[in-house]
Amino acid sequence: MRHVVVIGAGITGVTTAYELALAGYQVTVIDRHLYPAMETSFANGGQLSACNAEVWNQKATVLKGIKWMSQKTAPLLLNPSFSVHKYSWLMEFLGNIKHYEANTRETVRLALLARARLYEIAQTEQIDFDLEKRGILHFYHNKTDYDVAIKVNDLLCSGGLERNAISNAEIKQIEPALTGDYYAGFYCQSDATGDIHKFSTGLAKACMQKGVKFEFGQDVFAVDHQAQHIRVKCKPSTENVHHSTDDILEINADAIVVCAGVGSYQLAEILEERVNVYPVKGYSITVQLNDEQSQNNAPWVSLLDESAKIVLSRLGKDRLRVAGTAEFNGYNRDIRADRIQPLIDWSNRNFDLCTEHVVPWAGLRPMMPNMMPVVRRGQHERVFYNTGHGHLGWTLSAATAALISKEIAQYYPA
Repeated sequence: MRHVVVIGAGITGVTTAYELALAGYQVTVIDRHLYPAMETSFANGGQLSACNAEVWNQKATVLKGIKWMSQKTAPLLLNPSFSVHKYSWLMEFLGNIKHYEANTRETVRLALLARARLYEIAQTEQIDFDLEKRGILHFYHNKTDYDVAIKVNDLLCSGGLERNAISNAEIKQIEPALTGDYYAGFYCQSDATGDIHKFSTGLAKACMQKGVKFEFGQDVFAVDHQAQHIRVKCKPSTENVHHSTDDILEINADAIVVCAGVGSYQLAEILEERVNVYPVKGYSITVQLNDEQSQNNAPWVSLLDESAKIVLSRLGKDRLRVAGTAEFNGYNRDIRADRIQPLIDWSNRNFDLCTEHVVPWAGLRPMMPNMMPVVRRGQHERVFYNTGHGHLGWTLSAATAALISKEIAQYYPA
């Protein structure tokens, strides 16, 4: 039986391990944390959103970013301090503006495939992850924003998405919990929401039952290419209290798949190639709906507010996830109060509920300059990539996992 090592136990790593195990491979997953899904897959916005498949490569995005640089609470924030990694990424981002339409259509196609596959996996493995198939409602506050959105919607629908224009009255009908007045919106009935961490940990357990081995608390520091195999060398991560940092773990495999999120950039360097993933920071709050009034007044339909660039998902009876912002600030994971407060203010402004008990979080989205995931064979034999999903890891992972497992099977059949 051929052996494949998957580096990373987030949503892409766990779905990749699952597909490989189904295909008959022996699989080992390595992660530097002590549990699965502890970074970007821990507390994202919760949306399985084909309707959010538009790539960001537009001049308008760049202009907004420049305009917002001086505003600490702006939805998009770019730290102008120099870094070769950041500025090379930004230059490549600009170079991909010409691929905006084609990449958006391809992202829609992948998202629709992924959604169907994820539902299938959840049902087969009986994973409870607070799934709500109530659609996603995207609302706008003024005519200018809405007119731009009509063109975007036409593009998304040309990629196969079903998404309908709705009036302010229809917005209130679909989600009565909204208390504001809005210009108009779009409703994608087939999209859904769920808890990414619950799904990832549930799927990791299903993987273990299928014989997948997990090596937690391990950092990959070297990869040796041998004639008949590839050797992965790991040492305990700083949070691994069970082993001395002198302990070296060596694993031989027929192939490896890099699914390491923002760590994929450094791993690719170890593998002597360039995968230009950049960490784009996002924030979320989980509002604990501890009282009956808040539970009754909190929305069940998932929302996306265009002007604030904020998304909302209901996670079961007593939790609300509110997320947003994009911050270009390197690998900094600090939770900043001035970035969390706008999420709390937005929740209070739009809904009649209590925000006394709020859990803040920050995570780094692994973004490629063209906003497309890297799902391919590497430059060296036995190396594969499934990474760089940006803000759509939750939405795309089930499709890219199936694609990369088929790619591996072409070169190294199970």
